[in-house]
Amino acid sequence: MTLLSELNLIDNNERNDLELEEEELNKETVTINIYRYKFTDNFTQELYKFSKIHQYDHRTDFKKAWNVWTECNEDIVSVEVLRLTNLGYHGDILDKMFKSARYYFRKKSTEKKAPVVRCQYVSVHKDLLDSMDEHIEMNIRNTEYKPSEAFNNYCAVNKDLLREEVTRLLKMGLKDSIEIGNKIKKTYKNRYFLFVK
Repeated sequence: MTLLSELNLIDNNERNDLELEEEELNKETVTINIYRYKFTDNFTQELYKFSKIHQYDHRTDFKKAWNVWTECNEDIVSVEVLRLTNLGYHGDILDKMFKSARYYFRKKSTEKKAPVVRCQYVSVHKDLLDSMDEHIEMNIRNTEYKPSEAFNNYCAVNKDLLREEVTRLLKMGLKDSIEIGNKIKKTYKNRYFLFVK
């Protein structure tokens, strides 16, 4: 075998290997179904501008303005229609655009909402949780057991432990006695439902 034929053989083998790798990659490609077809950011901005300009228009006036807008912006509308069609969207794309402008962007607020400030969570002591679990475990087999009535019984039996917990919660920052009572009651009911699960 000549040197030239050996080089051709190696070159052909490399080509075959590359073709096989490419075929394997094509087989491994997973098609992901699209369930929500979104507009491009540029198109969304233009649609949003239109919606805000005609935000307070009557339904018929909005529709007329929409027809004028789609004619004036035919180039970006047709590009977006083509893009969504190529992605596999089968519905009426112009109707999708109109509904987005009329029912979503028109009503979308421009104000940024301040984040909600949450209170610091104060947990109850482990000893209290353990005593609640014991009380529930002892009384759960009673056929007339109700969490609300059992909580009242629990409070009557564990007055000292509850006094300690109320004092601890007051030191932790809870000031309202109703809030503390509700917290302990809710904790008892949560323990009950965890036990039932």
